[in-house]
Amino acid sequence: MSTQSLPKLSMYIDGQWTAPASGEYFETVDPFTGKPWALVPRGNAQDADRAIQAAHRAFTKGPWGRMHPSERGRIIQRFAGLIEEHADQLAEIEVRDNGRLLAEMKHQIRYIPRWYHYYAGLADKIEGTVHPCDKPALSFSRHEPLGVCVGIVPWNAPLFLFSLKAAPALAAGNTLVMKPAEHTSATALKLMELVEKAGFPTGVINIVTGYGPEVGEPLVTHPLTRHVGFTGSTKTGAHLYSLAARDIKRVSLELGGKSPNIVFGDANLDNAVRGVVGGIFGAVGQTCIAGSRLLVHRSVHDRFLEKLAAFTRTARIGDPRHPDTRIGPIANRMQYDRVLGYIDIARQEGAELVLGGKRPDLEECEAGFFVEPTIFAGVDNGMRIAREEVFGPVLAAIPFDEDDEAVAIANDSEFGLAAGVWTSDMRRALMMSERLEAGSVWVNTYRDVSYTTPFGGYKKSGIGRENGVEGIREYLQTKAVWLSTAEEIANPFVIG
Repeated sequence: MSTQSLPKLSMYIDGQWTAPASGEYFETVDPFTGKPWALVPRGNAQDADRAIQAAHRAFTKGPWGRMHPSERGRIIQRFAGLIEEHADQLAEIEVRDNGRLLAEMKHQIRYIPRWYHYYAGLADKIEGTVHPCDKPALSFSRHEPLGVCVGIVPWNAPLFLFSLKAAPALAAGNTLVMKPAEHTSATALKLMELVEKAGFPTGVINIVTGYGPEVGEPLVTHPLTRHVGFTGSTKTGAHLYSLAARDIKRVSLELGGKSPNIVFGDANLDNAVRGVVGGIFGAVGQTCIAGSRLLVHRSVHDRFLEKLAAFTRTARIGDPRHPDTRIGPIANRMQYDRVLGYIDIARQEGAELVLGGKRPDLEECEAGFFVEPTIFAGVDNGMRIAREEVFGPVLAAIPFDEDDEAVAIANDSEFGLAAGVWTSDMRRALMMSERLEAGSVWVNTYRDVSYTTPFGGYKKSGIGRENGVEGIREYLQTKAVWLSTAEEIANPFVIG
């Protein structure tokens, strides 16, 4: 298909479908076929300014800022219902854009509306506090929206991670400008059709597309931006954090991980195998919480790796739309090359290849960005394969002997997003959950998430929390109000 015949997508700014100010577009590629299927607007600082100005007007002059929280909640509820109705269509677009399994995307997008239902229910339950004041005054606090919030979303789970930011921000009363990843912009733009049907006032939600330096950075540095929410790599997050700091903007960052999945000798090994496989080969390892470091007690190390390799070999690799496929393609060419590069690095470091390590030799996979599920044994925690985020289907197995050693290896990382523990000893499970430096610790399960449960990282894995009541607090600011009950004002030159 020639570039001229590809469909052109449009940005969504101030309630209007609009072309980029530059007039330029770039291709988005189907990871399974390796071929472009649509043209995405290449936004710039002018587009960013238009979107921020629209969101600011909607917040300060439009009905959204004056609307009772219950009414905002009803609009968000309608939006959730529309996503439910169109979930299968959205899933098909997502698969075409980033290569995730169709069955997985249908399940995930059908679950997304629960975020909007949950936060819609919280919209009119944001309560202040009356303080027991030691002065002659009534002192109380109230929680207010911030204003224009910018969300920058990665390519691995575009609509899901979009919603983790949008749902609480909207429920808190803010307005939004969202920038999806350049590789995966189609579903966010499709979602705007549902925004119109739900009845959101003009300018409340805006979408700009393009490359980070050209449109993402202007969104972050814009003087009217009040909050920046970002999910992505630690390197990019640190850069955006520094930009936001210039104007003391509020920031929420969910960043990289090198999460340990720890298997003890007393674990149910069959369950642990399934949990480890889901943790690293689910979504082809392209999740921030991927359990990419496997720590196995030496007493079961060899037996566990045999079971793990045997089970992984049963996974069908191929077309993500096929109902029996378990391993789809890497989402884009750049990440595909990165994953293969790390496999070469592991070999050079002396890691022992147990499984995979190359493109699959299958006709179905010839055109796409496929990498076999890969397991390395004999890994030392000092190797790059154990320290750096690969973001692909590559597992580094490390043996340990004692509980303290497992904790030391697990915590010896600049990251702290997640960890898994597999054991039948509940005392050990609780002890490990306390000692592991991670924002989420799963025991005898892995990769479970819920709209009710806070999620975020320790150390370089991020700042702030998404989901649950803590998630909406990221989008609120607290104001203290004093009402004097004194009959006479005290000495004005003495404070306190």
